[in-house]
Amino acid sequence: MSLSLAALPEGGFIMRLFLAAFVIALGLLLHPAEADPSFWKNEFPLTDFEQTTVADWREIRDGGPGRDGIPALSDVRFLPVAKEIRLAPTEPVIVLELEGAEPRAYPLRYLTWHEIVNDKVAGVPVAVTFCPLCNSAPVFDRRVDGSVLTFGVSGKLRNSDMVMYDVETETWWQQALGQGIVGAHTGAQLTQLVSWMEGWAGYAARNPQGLVMEEPDYGRAYGTNPYSGYDSRAEPYPFYTGEAPPHGVPALARVVRVGDRAWPLPRLAEAGEIREAGVVLSWEAGQASALDARRIARGRDVGNIRVRDKAGQDLPHDVMFAFAFHAFLPDGSWMLGE
Repeated sequence: MSLSLAALPEGGFIMRLFLAAFVIALGLLLHPAEADPSFWKNEFPLTDFEQTTVADWREIRDGGPGRDGIPALSDVRFLPVAKEIRLAPTEPVIVLELEGAEPRAYPLRYLTWHEIVNDKVAGVPVAVTFCPLCNSAPVFDRRVDGSVLTFGVSGKLRNSDMVMYDVETETWWQQALGQGIVGAHTGAQLTQLVSWMEGWAGYAARNPQGLVMEEPDYGRAYGTNPYSGYDSRAEPYPFYTGEAPPHGVPALARVVRVGDRAWPLPRLAEAGEIREAGVVLSWEAGQASALDARRIARGRDVGNIRVRDKAGQDLPHDVMFAFAFHAFLPDGSWMLGE
């Protein structure tokens, strides 16, 4: 989730975005008592707040829009690759290639404004997610303990990362980790599926018979980035009050997270390929940052990353900001090379 204020009309919303970021963050800092489950019960009457792994409720912050203020999507439509005319060659898409189904691409021009897509691919119920404030985009299997869950955007943040909720039990879930943190499914772990972010041209060339998500029927400024310049900031928005990453790694630097290890993207981009810790990471140009220029298609090239094992099989991973990796995995390993 985000302070994205995705529900605002286009005119002048960039200025309101930053003003809202400051005002809301300041209010939360001055009034920590608002972090109160008895108050949140108004929005989430089914959530069991007695079950939680959150040590201090002040870790949970309101992100601006309330529950479903950023609307998650279900029953989305798809186009054949050959019929897609909106996407520029380097526009980023989340790629899901499951055996038994045509490959699917979920453009960030849509996920930036909706953050979750509930879909079903090759019989597998999936949640395609994107948190702009952390650049985190894992895809999860929606099945937990034999039940299929439907995910929405709670309107809450923890360490600047979206807190999802499931409609069925109103359990709160940490998006970057896929972990239940409040409610009936506290402690449960969603299964992360193999997926990756890639420039549109690369996906289309490899999958001419593939599919791409069609534009949703919402009045959003699709193709624009409401967080213009965000990944060039020295610090995250004020919602994040945690520690800076160690080793001098910039807070908004991208890192490739595989399990509890993080490879800084600049190191990988310089090397082109890294073989370490049983994994093979590769980088090549061709993907625009979704969090740079006002128009996503004009974002600077951050490259396409693939992560495979020694046998060449793709591995689940995430490309996230360094501050988020450190916040959620403070004892994680930083793969800095020499």
